[in-house]
Amino acid sequence: MKNAAQTRILAIALALATVAACVLAAMNFERESSFDVPTDGIWWVETQGGLRAEQVPPDSPGQRAGVRAGDVLVSINDRPTERLAPFVREMFHSGIWAHATYSILRPLPHASDLSGAAKLDIQVILEPTDRSINLGLRFIALVYLCIGIYVLFRRWTAPKSTHFYVFCLVSFVLYSFNYTTKFDTFDSIIYWGRIAAGALQPALFLHFAISFASGEQRKRLGRRLLTVALYLPGIFLIGLQFVALHYWSATEVLRHRLDQIAVGYLALYYVIAGIVFQFRYKRAESALERQQLKWLTRGTMIAITPFTVLYVIPYLSDAAVPTLLQKLAGLSLVFVPLTFSWAIVRYRLMDVDLIFKRGVTYTLATASLVGLYFGVIALTAEVVRARLNNPSLRTWGFLAAVIVTGLVFDPLKRAIQARVDRIFDQKRFDYRETLVEFGRGLNSQTDLRALVDSIVERLPQTLLVTRVAVFLAKETDDTFAERHFELAASHGLTNLQATDLKALDVRFFDFDRPGANNHIFLENPQQVLRLPEAQRSSAGRLDLNYYLPCRVANREGGGNRTVAVIGLGRTDDGDFLSSEDMELLESLAGYIGIAIQNAQLYRRLEQKISDFERLKEFNENIVESINIGIFAVDLDDRIESWNAQMEAMYAKPRIDALRQPLSSVFPPEFVSRFNSVRDEQGTHTLYKFRLALPTGEVRTANIAIAPLVTRDFITVGRIILVDDITDRMQLEAQLTQSEKLSSIGLLAAGVAHEVNTPLAVISSYAQMLTKYMRDDERLAPVLEKITQQTFRASEIVNGLLNFSRTSGTEFTDVDLNELLRDTIALLDHQLKTAKIRVETNFDPQLPRIHGNRGKLQQVILNLMLNAKDAMLGTPNATLRIATFSGAGRVLVRIQDSGGGIEREHLHRIYDPFFTTKTKPQEGAHKGTGLGLAVSYGIMQEHAGKIHVESEVGIGTAFQLEFPTSGGRTAVIPEPARASDTQELERKTIHV
Repeated sequence: MKNAAQTRILAIALALATVAACVLAAMNFERESSFDVPTDGIWWVETQGGLRAEQVPPDSPGQRAGVRAGDVLVSINDRPTERLAPFVREMFHSGIWAHATYSILRPLPHASDLSGAAKLDIQVILEPTDRSINLGLRFIALVYLCIGIYVLFRRWTAPKSTHFYVFCLVSFVLYSFNYTTKFDTFDSIIYWGRIAAGALQPALFLHFAISFASGEQRKRLGRRLLTVALYLPGIFLIGLQFVALHYWSATEVLRHRLDQIAVGYLALYYVIAGIVFQFRYKRAESALERQQLKWLTRGTMIAITPFTVLYVIPYLSDAAVPTLLQKLAGLSLVFVPLTFSWAIVRYRLMDVDLIFKRGVTYTLATASLVGLYFGVIALTAEVVRARLNNPSLRTWGFLAAVIVTGLVFDPLKRAIQARVDRIFDQKRFDYRETLVEFGRGLNSQTDLRALVDSIVERLPQTLLVTRVAVFLAKETDDTFAERHFELAASHGLTNLQATDLKALDVRFFDFDRPGANNHIFLENPQQVLRLPEAQRSSAGRLDLNYYLPCRVANREGGGNRTVAVIGLGRTDDGDFLSSEDMELLESLAGYIGIAIQNAQLYRRLEQKISDFERLKEFNENIVESINIGIFAVDLDDRIESWNAQMEAMYAKPRIDALRQPLSSVFPPEFVSRFNSVRDEQGTHTLYKFRLALPTGEVRTANIAIAPLVTRDFITVGRIILVDDITDRMQLEAQLTQSEKLSSIGLLAAGVAHEVNTPLAVISSYAQMLTKYMRDDERLAPVLEKITQQTFRASEIVNGLLNFSRTSGTEFTDVDLNELLRDTIALLDHQLKTAKIRVETNFDPQLPRIHGNRGKLQQVILNLMLNAKDAMLGTPNATLRIATFSGAGRVLVRIQDSGGGIEREHLHRIYDPFFTTKTKPQEGAHKGTGLGLAVSYGIMQEHAGKIHVESEVGIGTAFQLEFPTSGGRTAVIPEPARASDTQELERKTIHV
């Protein structure tokens, strides 16, 4: 009974104090709104001879009138101002927006006294004091009061709830009481109420910080001594204010020093409280306690840091700070109550139940709204009555005010009621917020593993349950097949091992059968008699009380199917979940089911994409690796693909070819042939088509043009296959030539063998006859001609024998540069006689080749002699001989400036007995047609190649290719068609 009586007395005292504080705050606000305090914006302090301007803020009335810091005010409106009190009284006597005449003494620069000071009369327009900061402070006061009332109503007997409410009430007084300088009885009450609140509020805050979440069991005497020590400085400040007001001389310096002490005391206690909160936060072990202390610490630090840095320190050091920064620093204190309220609502700083029923809540809220509604109507009517003098308009104005207020007030009423619902039914709104936030997170999660981990992590935090499990249905293509579930993720199932998880029988998840419930509730999972033994054992091992299905719509047909099951145990307190909890969980299960289905679809899609990319990459590798040029064009004849072989063959990068029209990449001849077959069905092949490349080279290719169709046999373009057969044709020509020469060689060997004997007989008898008949002037010349022709026939036969001999040659390393120099020296006399200039360009780094020096010199002699014969009688005749190397081969180029070879003769020059020297010029001899044939055979014997280029009227160039000595037997070199070789050929021919 004694405790009950004390509680009632304390409740009545707090209620009376709260009502008194609210009434006084309202009256103080009303009086302050109707009472203007004139000011010049200058901080005056007493000094010898008057008041000295300590600080003159920019854009203040005094600064605009011309007053400077350091000026001494002697009088205002001819009234002396030796102290601040007569100066203030004269300002009130003048009033706001009035001209006040300031008599100023302005000391000389660097003068220590007023001797020689200039006397000035300055007109200052007094302005009302800016008290807008008081509105912000009153807002902070209301926040404190609302938080205190909320915590007190949540649970009266909660630990530290009374202490916290007293702190909030004192804070309300501190920030809402502002004396108006009238200093009458009411103003004195306000003044001393603010002084007392300023002394008690920091001590209450620090006391709350020290006692909050304290796990240490201190002795009762020690706690009391510490509590007394906390409040002693505040009591001392109250006594100091009383003594200063009643016994000390009232000066501005004294008032300023007292204010500095009060502000420093406030900041010091707040800083110490922040340090205490931080210390408690680091040592807290409970997660909930750490969340509470985290917000309390941050709120205190965020509030006190700008307040101390921007206001307290400059104020204590008498430094000038812009007014806007001072206001912002003062308003930063609102973070303390705001973070306290967030900690209360979000992290259960005072974990209590509601003490009002919803009906009482709605009744109070509705009554408040009705009172506020009619108050607004009455105020609006009074404004209309005061502004409008016409009696007829007053009535209509009143009606219009009622209608407009009703229209505007209805949505406001709904908003306030919703806010009241949120405050007094927090649990339901917390669940809804969690549902929205969780649903948003689920919709953005596409990884199935991360999704189920998020579910088992968030549900225990939201519902405070100890055990959570998520079972996923095995994916199957059959929608109506029986579903099997496996444990995917869990929280709190520490009693299950890996082998136990595999042995779980959860076939009691029969949510897909007709008439199945929305959830399964097992009051005692250890004894579920209605289940078979294996399923009963699994339910006991899981020890879960609730199972909720996560359903989604079937992909085919109607109905739903279960993709997952969520299992939950009891709460931390051992309680079952409420029906409202289950209702919200069922809604959440729908979101989870959709999210799981999306994650599974996304995983299957990723798998298909991966398979498709692998298949695409495989197909692209085939197209890129094939030794045939492949490209495709769309229906508009724009190139859509271009493989690596096309890049190499056509000498055009892929980036320059893609999306280009066919006509801008290929020559007109190809485009014309392509257009001629594009509308025809089937595949068309252009055999041995001569394709001109962008480099100027002409290649021979078999080109196949086929339609490009989809799976539905719809033509979407054309695919073109380009098979470059230029090298193949050259090899075939060389093979044909080799076979022909081989046959001719066999024939020549037989013919030479058979012809040599009769030639020897004919030559012997012709020489005998010539000897015996040398004096016969008629027959001797005839016999001489017979002998010469016999020798010529023998020379031809010996040439045939040499042509047929292809073996038995000794090979060594040969320096072609040295061989060419020796050959040129051998023919030097003949070339000079024929007036032929020789130009050489030998590669000094030319590799050696493996060959027979004599036979190679025979080849070079044949080519140089042919060149000499071709240039006889030609002006400016020039024989150019060059050597160079590249890609494992050595090249020799012999070029003349003769008349050239006719195009129709080029393919026959290696045939035996074919010659164009049927009518040799003077100084030349008639050819046998075996020189180039023999040279061709020698080049074949050396695994080399011989190429010719000739233009009539310009000249002829022969190019010999040999493998280097290191790669003679390994690789047969390709024809010289590298870009640098081609350039050299063109530059040396077209001179």
